[in-house]
Formats: sequence, C-alpha cells, structure tokens
Amino acid sequence: MELSMGNNGGASGDEHEAASNSRNQGKKAYHRHSNQQIHQLEKFFKECPHPDENQRRQLSRELGLEAKQIKFWFQNKRTQKKAQSERADNSVLRLENERIQCENLAIIEALKNVICPACGGPPFGEEERQRSLQKLKQENARLKEEASLDYFNEHEKVSTLLTKYIGKSISQIDSLTPGAGSSHGVLTTNPGIDLERNPGLDNSQLVYKRRGILDMEKALMAETAASAADELVRLLRVNEPLWIKSPSDGRYILDRVGYEKLYPRDSHFKSSNARVESSKDSAMVIMPGMDLVDMFLDPNKWMDLFPTIVTKARTILLLEAGTVGNRNGSLQMMYEQMHILSPLVPPREFYFLRLCQQLEPGEWVVADISYDFMRDGSPSRAWRLPSGCMIQDKSNGCSKVTWVEHVEVDDRTQTHRLYRDLICGRSAYGAERWIASLRRICERLAFYKEETAAAREFGGVITSPEGRKSIVNLAHRMVKIFFASLGMSGKLDFPQLSEVHNSGVRVAIRKNTEQGQPIGMVVSAATSLWLPLSPQNVFNFFKDEKSRIQWDILSNSNPVHVISHISNGTNPGNCISITHPFIPTENNMLILQESCTDSSGSMVVYAPLDIPAMNMVIGGADSSIIPILPSGFVISGDGRPDTGGDSSTSTSSTGADSGGSLLTVAFQILVAGPNVTSSTELNMESVATVNTLISTTVLKIKAALNCSNLG
Repeated sequence: MELSMGNNGGASGDEHEAASNSRNQGKKAYHRHSNQQIHQLEKFFKECPHPDENQRRQLSRELGLEAKQIKFWFQNKRTQKKAQSERADNSVLRLENERIQCENLAIIEALKNVICPACGGPPFGEEERQRSLQKLKQENARLKEEASLDYFNEHEKVSTLLTKYIGKSISQIDSLTPGAGSSHGVLTTNPGIDLERNPGLDNSQLVYKRRGILDMEKALMAETAASAADELVRLLRVNEPLWIKSPSDGRYILDRVGYEKLYPRDSHFKSSNARVESSKDSAMVIMPGMDLVDMFLDPNKWMDLFPTIVTKARTILLLEAGTVGNRNGSLQMMYEQMHILSPLVPPREFYFLRLCQQLEPGEWVVADISYDFMRDGSPSRAWRLPSGCMIQDKSNGCSKVTWVEHVEVDDRTQTHRLYRDLICGRSAYGAERWIASLRRICERLAFYKEETAAAREFGGVITSPEGRKSIVNLAHRMVKIFFASLGMSGKLDFPQLSEVHNSGVRVAIRKNTEQGQPIGMVVSAATSLWLPLSPQNVFNFFKDEKSRIQWDILSNSNPVHVISHISNGTNPGNCISITHPFIPTENNMLILQESCTDSSGSMVVYAPLDIPAMNMVIGGADSSIIPILPSGFVISGDGRPDTGGDSSTSTSSTGADSGGSLLTVAFQILVAGPNVTSSTELNMESVATVNTLISTTVLKIKAALNCSNLG
C-alpha cells in the first residue's frame, strides 16, 4: 500500500526547488576586496579614521565599491584598532601592576628589618617575626605534602611514557629486577650531594640503580624537551597575536591571556611574590650558524659567549650527542648560574634541559626548559619556561639569531630598591640583553682574526699575532673573574653607610686558592649608586684616560700614559688598553684595562700587572698562568621613565628612555699571602681599609660628575 503525502504531508519537488532558489537569491555573495582597494583604504584610514558621507562617496567612486561597503570597512577597522590598543594597554598595565606589587612587597619586607639608625639595634616586632616564621613552617609542611602528591602523579605519567618508549611498564621492570624493597625513585642520588657546593663532583657518581629506570627518565626528559622545542618554535616564528608590540618602547610583550589559552600550565611557584618575565628580540651576528650551535652546546664556550651574564655553567648529563655535522637531536642536562650588574641583584640558578634541533638546512632551534633534576625541589627561585633561540645561517659568515626569554621568578628575596625598576621591567635578564651581549662578543671574535688584528692595535707595542691573542685572552679572563666576584658570597653589609641614592658598602673576605688569581686572603668590596646622568655620559667619563686622575686614588692625581690600544669592535668604546701610571713608588706597574658597551650596559674593568708579567704576555706566553685581580665599574640604565632631569639623556643602556644611571663600583685587594692564618684583627683592619678606599672613590666620582649634592 503506497502512502502519498500530498499537499497535507509536505511540499512537492517543485516547491522545494522554488524555496531553494528563493534562499539563494536572498543570500548575498561574499565580496573580497582587492589588495589595491585595501591599500587605498588603509592609506586613507591613517589620515582620517572617521570619513564623512562625502568622503565615503568619493572613495566608493574611486575604488568601485558601494558607499555601505566603505562605511562598514571603516567601522570594522576602527573596532579592530581599538581591540589591539586595548590588548597592548592591558599588557602594559599588567606589567605595571606586577612592578607595583613587587615594590609593595619589598616595602613590607624592609619594614620587617628596620634597625635603629642611632645604635644599629635589632629589628623591632620580634614576636611578630616568630609568628610569621611559624606560619612559614606550616606552609612548608603543606608544600611538602603537595610535592609528594605531585611525585605520585608524575610517577603515573612516567609509567605511561615508559610503556610508550620501551614497551614495558614499571611493574614488568620490577619483576625482572632482583631485590625486593628497592627504591622506585626515578633518579637515585646521594641526598647529601650538592652540585653547587661540590663543583668537582664526578658525574659518574650520579648513577641510576636500574637500567629500566634510566630509560624511563630519559624518555621523560626527551618528551619534556621536545614539547618545549615545539612551543619555542611557535613563540619564535609568530608575533601577533601571541606577542603584542608595546606602544611605549616598541618591545614585544607576551599576551598572557592568549598564551595561557594555547599552553595552559600551573605556576611553578605558589608564592604571591611570583611573577613571569617574557621578552623577544633578534639581530644579525658575525658568526656562522654551525659555529654558534657548537658554542651553545659547550658549557665553557657558552660562558665565554656571555661573560657578563653567565658566571657558572656545566653539563651534568649528556643524553644524546646529536647527529655528527649538524648536532641535530643533541640533548643534555645543564646547570647555569646567572649574575649581573651588582651584588644587590641576587644570582639566578637553573637546572635545565637543552635540546638542539635542525629545522631545515642552515636553521636550528636551541630550546631550554627547567627540569627538577634533584627531585627534592630546586633551591633556585627562578624557573625557566620554554626559552632559547633560533639560528638562521646567512651569507658572508653571518647568522640571524631570534631570542625568546621566558622565566617565572619568585622574589622571596626582594630586589634592592635601586635595581627594582630595572629587574621588574624585564630589561636586566631579558632577550635584549642576551642578544646585545652575543652581538658584541661575536664582533669581538671577528676582530681578532689574524688577517685583520694587526691593523687594530695602536702603539706598536704588540707586534706578533701570538702576543695579541695572549693579551685578548688575558683581558677576557679578567672580565670573567670580575663579574664572578660580584656574587660576593659570605658578604658583610654596612647598612649604616646607606644613603637615599647609595646602597652602602658590601664587603666579602675569601681565601683564594684558584690558579690565575693571587693566592692568599682577598677582600672584595662593592657599592652601587644612582646618578642623574645618561649611561653613555658616565661610561665616557670612565673610559677617558684623561679623567682617570679624578677618581683613581692609586694614580695619586698624576696622569696616565696609554702605551697600547686594541680595538674590539666598531664602537670606539669597545677596546683593550695598556696604560702606564706615573706613580713614584710603583714604577714597575702597568694597568691592563678592557672597556665595552652595548645596548644593555657598559663596563670598565682593569687590573694592575708588573712589567715582567706584561712582557711575558706580549711575547705570546700562556696568559692563563698570570695571576690577576680585577676591579672596575658596571653602568646601566635605571629602568625608569625619563623625567627630563638630564637634558643630555637620550636612550638608556637598556634600550629605553631612562631617568638616570646605576653605577656599581667594585674593588678587589690582596691583603695577605697564602701562609697567613685567618684572624679577626686582620679581617677587620682589611675591611676598614677597603671601605675607606671605596667610599673615597665614590666621593671623588660624584665630585667629578657634579653630583656631590646627592644624598
């Protein structure tokens, strides 16, 4: 029996077709503007974002569009611009909020440590401090419980990875491994081992108890590094919408909202002091890409590339050596300590994985990500999110390097007020600083090629390539020793000497036994101060040998004579010099000095050498055996917006408008030989001497720069 719907059951085929045609006629065809039309509209929008009716009619005639299309295009464009501006403003305000929060926390912390200015007595509110300490202990116990839960969650993740990579679960490995009751820890180490306190620790001692566990840990490391590299490549290749260009200084700011949608993750630090620093920069450097890759994967060469940033680095575990010839797939666990600018800035430590991948011929990505190597919680207060660089080989032995720095920081130890704006403003440890340092060092290395080096030495004292190389190596080691000394472990503070624009003097005493430095008791002293002058003006003052008599107490107000000058780069401020001071009691002394400057900051480092030692170096002898104890100055912008106080201030050393400079003055003095026994009298007498020396030098600097009225 056939059923017929008829007119009561639905529409006929003809009616369906008619309805379909009616819908198609009602739907407007999509029209895409041509590139020429868009170009003309964009050009007109820049001059007049709100055209009137006559202007819209004129545009419609010129471009062949309807007036309504012109009207709607301008409406959409204004909405798009407003959204972009709001995103950029939100990012800037978020950073400003983080900076203010850091400042508030620092003030709270400072109030807890207030001392009596008259007697230097203990801080008040001791009972409140004890209650806070008890709360911290309770918080510590809670975090340990959370860490235990995290460990079991990670254990399940590792088990899944192990099954994926080696086809066996943890239970199967246990059944094949004799010895009941053995630990299931991923990595078994001696809990008393501290890699930082035992730099000579043999890595072979860090052994895995079972082969299966080793494969499991390697699988987890490889998975972590590969995921970080994928994320980093996207951060490197994409600007908007992940990166927003700041309208204030033109730097790229990571859009936190958009980023966290793509890569959601929990914060590593639970503290309210934690913040995230992100930055991106790129530049051309004078070095082939493959050479850069090799240097990035060698911890010693890595320190040589960044002597003003990286003070310690070493490979803890080499997981994969990578393909011979291009290092593709190289994976290693590394340790790194970063320290810059001043003893007031605490160092940052990282245990991290470094993976090198060749994306295509002539293009590599080197990705870093922090890894909890010790399994008991890293003591570092900084955690590196996927960071690193992309290296693209170019012609003429050059490379383009694009850098992303992405770090989570817990400012439990609050940054000193002098450096708070600079540190919280992403300038101190940002991508711009890494790129600037890399460019300067690569240019420095290019200048010392044998065929060009002879023309860059003035004075005629250094005549052989071996002598030039020896001088350059000695100066480079001098700079590394100087910046390493700024850490000042075991320092003594003199806060009563602190002023509004001065940090007071910090002193450290150590018994040195390292080769390449004088053996014996060494006193290091440093102070940092703010100056209302541009960083370039301050650097020019210290670089000029004619102004040395205004600050160098050892010169006894006598001029110095430059007997040799070696250029380090295209900037005249980058150079090595050998000077002879006219000191009646020290006719046998010369001064080796290196000065360098880039967009991130400047420095002048110098050390005295006797004439026989200098003749050995100039003659081409191995300079690594020459003991040297450097002193010097570090100059940077203050990270604050320009207030118009110094008319000569243009652009700070950090690349942004600056209201002044931050100057660190650091001295090192050998006060006793290797056979001296440590005594309190000797230490206090040395501290007093160095304190007087550095305080007098600061007063002379202020007077020479017309800043004596600074409190």
